[in-house]
Amino acid sequence: MVETAIGELRFEAQPRSLFIPIEYTLSIGGKRIRPAFMLMACNLYSESVDKALKPALGMEMFHNFTLLHDDLMDGAIRRRHQPTVHEKWNPNTAILSGDAMLILAYQLIGETDSSFLKDTLTLFTQTALEICEGQQYDMEFESRQEVTEDDYIEMIRLKTAVLLACCLKAGALIGGAPKEDVESLYRFGIHVGLAFQLQDDLLDVYGDPLTFGKNIGGDILCNKKTFLLIHAMRRASEQQRAVIRQYQQTTGKNAFTPKEKIAAVTAIYDDLKIKDFIQEKIQQYYRLAMSDLSLLHLPAERLATLREVSRQLMMRES
Repeated sequence: MVETAIGELRFEAQPRSLFIPIEYTLSIGGKRIRPAFMLMACNLYSESVDKALKPALGMEMFHNFTLLHDDLMDGAIRRRHQPTVHEKWNPNTAILSGDAMLILAYQLIGETDSSFLKDTLTLFTQTALEICEGQQYDMEFESRQEVTEDDYIEMIRLKTAVLLACCLKAGALIGGAPKEDVESLYRFGIHVGLAFQLQDDLLDVYGDPLTFGKNIGGDILCNKKTFLLIHAMRRASEQQRAVIRQYQQTTGKNAFTPKEKIAAVTAIYDDLKIKDFIQEKIQQYYRLAMSDLSLLHLPAERLATLREVSRQLMMRES
């Protein structure tokens, strides 16, 4: 339903050069999990999910806007197996077409039924601001010497989890859910979002490049302070920390090839069993998410699909 509706979106205005990168971004796919979650949350309480479709498309438009700017800030060259917008065109195009996507997102969300419009817009605007806060933390972490595991979890809560939670809460609101269920679904979205991002961090190191859609080891090459790196630095020996710091030097005689750097840091992760630790952390958040679902005032069979989709997200390879 979401994919069909995205395919029916038309951008007829001029200049076409502003909208072609938007069409390109939407056409190269994605999981569509955010708008799907929004429709699923609505469907838990209402058989009429059409009323949530336009705002759900707005959430997906906003998500893709953040990717354009995020890829530019990170210098990423691939997204969903395809060149990123700033690579295919140029940085200015990624900025301006991204800005247009943000405006289009508000336009779509503005088509929410008037009964739910104020609450939905308030929720979305607060979420959008929180995502900017998360992105700012992410950038600051690159130059901060000390970033704790709690710091990192708060950053990904803001950067990733709040939008999933927003979609679920908005869908529940539009579906007519009781207030307690609306808040439980929001917490469910936070916990699923944290597990989702930790899984993404894990796949960046241990995923299959043929299915992941991005180059493996990108976070290592960029010296990003992911949960894997933060935990590794906390548990590593002085010698291992020195090796990691050595490979983080990117200029002069200490520069290394990307392959060498990824292999060296991954070897330390392997030695410290970082993969096992992160997988257990993912499962902790997944269990919390399932606990949130158990609080909903709904029969268990009504929640079967949402539970299954959540399970598949935790097992994904892309």
